[in-house]
Amino acid sequence: MILALVVTMFVAGMLIPVFGNIIVFIAFIALVVPGIMLFLGISVSVPVLIQERLGVFGSMSRSRVLTKGSRWSLFGLLLVLFLAAIAIQMAFALLFGFTFAITGSLSTVGLVVGAIGSALVSTVVSTLMSVAIAVSYVELRQVREGTSVDELAEIFS
Repeated sequence: MILALVVTMFVAGMLIPVFGNIIVFIAFIALVVPGIMLFLGISVSVPVLIQERLGVFGSMSRSRVLTKGSRWSLFGLLLVLFLAAIAIQMAFALLFGFTFAITGSLSTVGLVVGAIGSALVSTVVSTLMSVAIAVSYVELRQVREGTSVDELAEIFS
């Protein structure tokens, strides 16, 4: 599998000067789409690892089983959260840039406030993504196996 990927990348690299952007686009689709599908398949591995204690590879396998048939829903959820995170980070950057433009200079206090604000935004975004993954795990277990939320509530305790 890896050898085939290396050969494909080599051939694509040789053909890029000849066919230009078409090869780059095809290679992008051929590598990014399976990568996204792989990520979605193992997206609930951490809650599985914590709750079911199957080990690393067992958790990834269990995550793939749980997410099968629900990956488009997970993709939509994570895409919305990702776009919201980008919007929040852009709003903070614009606010910080606007203050920089008004004052005309960047002071030490401004740099410290910017760093703290950026860290807070990153913390909030990471927390929301982690909660979304954990809730997705609970919902997937409830839909697939009929487990009650009370049984799975210990994942948050």
